[in-house]
Amino acid sequence: MTSAVGHEQRWERNLKVLPFVLLALATAISVATFPEIGPQSPGARVIFGILVAATAVWAWRWMYVYGRPHPVGYIGRTALAAVLTAMHPLFCIFAWIGFLDAFDSFRGRWRWVAMAATAAIMAMGQTGGPPPYDNPWQSLLLPLLFVLNFGLASLMGRYSEHLDAVSRERAATIDRLEEALTENARLQQELLAQSRSAGVRDERERLAREIHDTIAQSLAGVVAQLQAAEGSADAQDVRRRVARATELARTALVEARRSVQDLTPAELADAGLADALSRLVTSWRDDHGVEASFVVVGDATALHSEVEATLLRIAQEALANVAKHASAQRVGVTLTFDESEVMLDVRDDGSGFDPAAPVRGSSFGLGVMRDRAQRLTGSFTVESAPGDGTAVSARIPALARGAA
Repeated sequence: MTSAVGHEQRWERNLKVLPFVLLALATAISVATFPEIGPQSPGARVIFGILVAATAVWAWRWMYVYGRPHPVGYIGRTALAAVLTAMHPLFCIFAWIGFLDAFDSFRGRWRWVAMAATAAIMAMGQTGGPPPYDNPWQSLLLPLLFVLNFGLASLMGRYSEHLDAVSRERAATIDRLEEALTENARLQQELLAQSRSAGVRDERERLAREIHDTIAQSLAGVVAQLQAAEGSADAQDVRRRVARATELARTALVEARRSVQDLTPAELADAGLADALSRLVTSWRDDHGVEASFVVVGDATALHSEVEATLLRIAQEALANVAKHASAQRVGVTLTFDESEVMLDVRDDGSGFDPAAPVRGSSFGLGVMRDRAQRLTGSFTVESAPGDGTAVSARIPALARGAA
């Protein structure tokens, strides 16, 4: 872009100098051909010289003082060129400059009028001077030369217009491209900012789920065991509950570290999903003294770590909800392996609730379970009625371990 601007500036400087070069060349050739061609008397030659000087001053004023082509400057210079060409035919060398700046000096049809005037001066100089002519061929040649000069100049003028139009179109295209690039850069920055914001929001939601599903539940278990130990008179029972509280506290600490590092749940670190759920149900039964069973339907297969972690967290949350709200006597956990899906069902015979009732502030766990299932393009359903227990079910595509 910088080189193009520099080239255009050099071209403009050359165009400003060109009239004076042609004027000097035409003057030198005219003087060299005296007295064979041109003014014969000394007085006429003096007038010729004065007109040449006036032409130089006029051109200098409009090219350098005014700074750009102007109709008045063009008309005055063309009139002087016509008079000088009439005095000496070879001075039409200078008149040719009128073809170059006619399009810059005028607009619309006046451009072609200016070019016609320059073509007439050129034809007069090429014919040998102004009419009338002694030779009839000169009279015939004058209009032919005018048509030839005007035709060639018009052709070059239209081609120049075409180049100008192409140049303007290219400049407009470049401007649009620059605007598009600027807009694209702005949108990219917005997308990056939105992506960062979404990443922060997703990470916060993930940590909230992890804290709710693991750490909060473990700490709630610690509180429950310590409260039970505080009200127990049996020393052995107190020691057992304190030991269990200690174990739950250690589990919460491990899960806190794993949640921060986004690792697989500790229960799945050295066991499959079925074994982890079996341990979970057994531990929950021992902690809460509620009859609980776990059943596997179908052939247990190793699933993708995200699928196993999601189902384990849903099971933990569902059992935590049973302990907090259901007052159940029996709980059943079923894990079903199908060809395309894996299903987790948790049922209890507790107090139940009305799923259509307004959402309670304590129902955060249901939303978490639903979000977890939907994140893996699965589904989550709740079936319950007051006094008739509750059943929650999660269905997730059975993505095998190692699959992308």
